[in-house]
Amino acid sequence: MIIDERMSAFIDSLDKGNTPFLNEIEKFAIETDVPIIRRSMQSLLKFLLAYAKPKNILEVGTAIGFSALLMSEYAPKDCHITTIEKYEKRIPIARENFRKGGKDEQITLLEGDATEILQELTGTYDMIFMDAAKGQYINFLPDILRLLAPGGLLISDNVLQDGDIIESRFAVTRRNRTIHARMREYLYELKHHPQLETVILPVGDGATLSTRLSDR
Repeated sequence: MIIDERMSAFIDSLDKGNTPFLNEIEKFAIETDVPIIRRSMQSLLKFLLAYAKPKNILEVGTAIGFSALLMSEYAPKDCHITTIEKYEKRIPIARENFRKGGKDEQITLLEGDATEILQELTGTYDMIFMDAAKGQYINFLPDILRLLAPGGLLISDNVLQDGDIIESRFAVTRRNRTIHARMREYLYELKHHPQLETVILPVGDGATLSTRLSDR
């Protein structure tokens, strides 16, 4: 845990909850070991959507569609969400969830490798939510910056790796060292990039909020 488990549970207990359909998807995800955003990140997203009121959202990492559906519930009614997923087994589940939720026109699911899809996207997005393979965040960043509108908000989830991010690379398991190094590089870039202003928050498994500064 990034913060005390009891404190986290107390804060989560104050949340007013989600729709029955979102609760159903969350229950399915927990039972089938599908990773979805934690309760604290759900609360943060709801706040940011209410505050920023984005009209055009890009999500990198759909899984079974929980976070895209949550954003569609709390974003402005005329908001459109584009979400990217490459894991073939989860794509049909996500599509069915969008259909069941009546959101298949509001949410566009792009199938394939995010690295390739991001390169092909044009236009800009008011909000971008990064929740895909953690070791790829740094590789996605050049296209993410190109696609993020000035004044737009970039949200990156799971950036503190259950606290392992502060450890020496030799203190993490060998199989996680590449991801560990890449995430440290990603956080450094977010904090030092001249086009971004970024804050790192100990929410859930760690999150960053970055806004793209207007061209000077």
